[in-house]
Amino acid sequence: MDGKRVTGGALKAGGARSTDGGLQKRRTWAALYKTITQSGIRYTEVDDNMADTDDVIVPELHKLLEQDSYLVPYKKDFKRRYALFEERLKNIEGFEGGLEKFSRSYQSFGIHNKPDGGIYCKEWAPGAEAVFLTGDFNGWNPFSHPYRKLDFGKWELHIPPNEDKSPPIHHGSKIKVVIKTKSGEVIYRISPWAKYVRQEEKSVVYDWVHWEPENPYKHQHEHPQRPKSVRIYESHVGIASPEGKVASYKNFTHNVLPKIKDLGYNCIQMMAVMEHAYYASFGYQITSFFAASSRYGTPDDLKELIDVAHSMGITVLLDVVHSHASKNSEDGLNQFDGTNSCFFHDGPRGSHDLWDSRLFDYSNWEVLRFLLSNLRWWIEEYGFDGFRFDGVTSMLYHHHGVGCGFSGDYNEYFGLQVDEDSLVYLMLANHMVHSLFPHCITIAEDVSGMPALCCPTSQGGCGFDYRLAMAVPDKWIQIIKELKDEDWDMGNIVHTLTNRRYNEKCIAYAESHDQALVGDKTLAFWLMDAEMYTNMSVMSPFTAVIDRGIQLHKMIRLITHALGGEGYLNFIGNEFGHPEWLDFPRKGNNESYHYARRQFHLANDPVLRYKFLYAFDRDMNKLEEKLGWLSAPPAFISTKHEGDKIIAFERGNLLFIFNFHPYKSFTGYRVAVNSLGKYMIALDTDAADYGGHQRINHRTEFFSENTPYNHRPYSLLVYIPCRVALVLQNVDNY
Repeated sequence: MDGKRVTGGALKAGGARSTDGGLQKRRTWAALYKTITQSGIRYTEVDDNMADTDDVIVPELHKLLEQDSYLVPYKKDFKRRYALFEERLKNIEGFEGGLEKFSRSYQSFGIHNKPDGGIYCKEWAPGAEAVFLTGDFNGWNPFSHPYRKLDFGKWELHIPPNEDKSPPIHHGSKIKVVIKTKSGEVIYRISPWAKYVRQEEKSVVYDWVHWEPENPYKHQHEHPQRPKSVRIYESHVGIASPEGKVASYKNFTHNVLPKIKDLGYNCIQMMAVMEHAYYASFGYQITSFFAASSRYGTPDDLKELIDVAHSMGITVLLDVVHSHASKNSEDGLNQFDGTNSCFFHDGPRGSHDLWDSRLFDYSNWEVLRFLLSNLRWWIEEYGFDGFRFDGVTSMLYHHHGVGCGFSGDYNEYFGLQVDEDSLVYLMLANHMVHSLFPHCITIAEDVSGMPALCCPTSQGGCGFDYRLAMAVPDKWIQIIKELKDEDWDMGNIVHTLTNRRYNEKCIAYAESHDQALVGDKTLAFWLMDAEMYTNMSVMSPFTAVIDRGIQLHKMIRLITHALGGEGYLNFIGNEFGHPEWLDFPRKGNNESYHYARRQFHLANDPVLRYKFLYAFDRDMNKLEEKLGWLSAPPAFISTKHEGDKIIAFERGNLLFIFNFHPYKSFTGYRVAVNSLGKYMIALDTDAADYGGHQRINHRTEFFSENTPYNHRPYSLLVYIPCRVALVLQNVDNY
């Protein structure tokens, strides 16, 4: 059966709605499930009549097709995807007692202390001939504690308590799973469900450490309410210090959380928390999926961090990597049972050559158990409030997006190139997270623009709340690198910022960690480069380069924030124009930490101009918190003037005006508005507090006139200097 598709009438995708043959269907599926999971071979549910989807009912598909009629020709694709999703869900209900129970499998798999003082262990190793547990507790005798073989490739072990009723395996002691393969080889492995792994100073690999503290950290604060406007501070604990070292969870809690709160961000996206053996991978080569990285501290330290964030009303998201896994075998998931096909596809489909990593078999029952339980673990054990799913494009397509430009042709999103097993897993993941934890948020990192990715599963969508607007930062870098200021195309900027699917929310950002990594530069560095080391002092006059850089940095961030999406993201340190790229210690830089840090002290120094960018970022977020443009409907753009380099739009009862011209200022510039009233300045990038030239009197009152202009019934006249953005508030409507 290896690599073959399982077919048969009993597995018809829509058959769960049949009124006859139900018992036979269940028996057939049970037999199939037992056969396949015992051997570790993947399955794919396919019916001879699978192409006929007329009997499949997607509850709200009509809503999706009504808002995008170009999807009508692909109606059968949505029905087929939904049928697969529904079938997986019903089988989980039938054989596991439901998704709620299925996703709590971390409570039985791995190793657990029992109330009577004993230890219970459980693993899935379908390719193993025998399984044992060894460690400090038995003097590292590899065969003294054998597991008992169960059905479906599972193994269990009960270890009785000591005579004094204490656990036989103590907190902090080292352990390993011993696998005897069918070829007779004996291999040592870390459990896929390990809660804590640690690398000794001179060791190459990580050790599995039993984590059962006598007094574990207990959360004091509830999950915050789901924010209407999401303002995300993308962060990395290890670099969150000015010192050249791996910073800690404790440092982040005490020194960084107050900055995030002060800056007005209401959400933190934590990168590189899931354990990864190679620090320089930025957390993208996961080795232990249930373990919080020990290089920053203990699990209790991370729990405290999240709890303190919650006390501040801050939502905390985990960057979750379910798109691939490290190829490490001794301290990773790869070849856990000695075979290539335990958690991953065997053969070429199981490897991502560009990333040099393994690819999950999302059709496998136990892989679904593992990944869905993994999501729930991070929510329930640590208190995370949702996830940013990494590498979604790679998951959605068999080609993984490699060498594919994604022109926008809808044929690119349907057909044989789509990995529907992976897509259905994402549907299940979002369904589980949102149904069990309604406060949680999910974000997809997808560059392809897959339609319905952020639509509810009831519409045939994947169920994500947001997708990252990944074209926006690339556009800013392209403009700055390739064009003179006089050649900036206002229409192209507006198109890039607004080119998103109706009713599918986006997180906009001018730059993320991708733009900061070595080989690229931050926006501030692109704008000001080497002069940042010599001319950022307020004691010296503005140079042309620094003046231009500071003014454009603010404008780029504001227009991205206001026009680019329904949420906003900033990477740690970039709010104040961090002067350097991000580069982790590696052989190529002599293991240096010089660029693996964030120099927060620069923004705190009253003599340096970084303070201006920090203050602007803070006030921009605080204004959004007060007036809520991110949760408002999309903007109405009234002006895109190429010659004047002016962009003007209304959103959330606010008027945004941007003058990108390098030297032309305009007096009495007419701007369209939708309502009469008095307008006052709510934010001015030219203000002294933001390193501006103070050319605008903030006491000025602007009154709209009964003069239609640019498809709006009213208009007003403003003074808009060069390289300045204004936010005007209609005070009569608030």
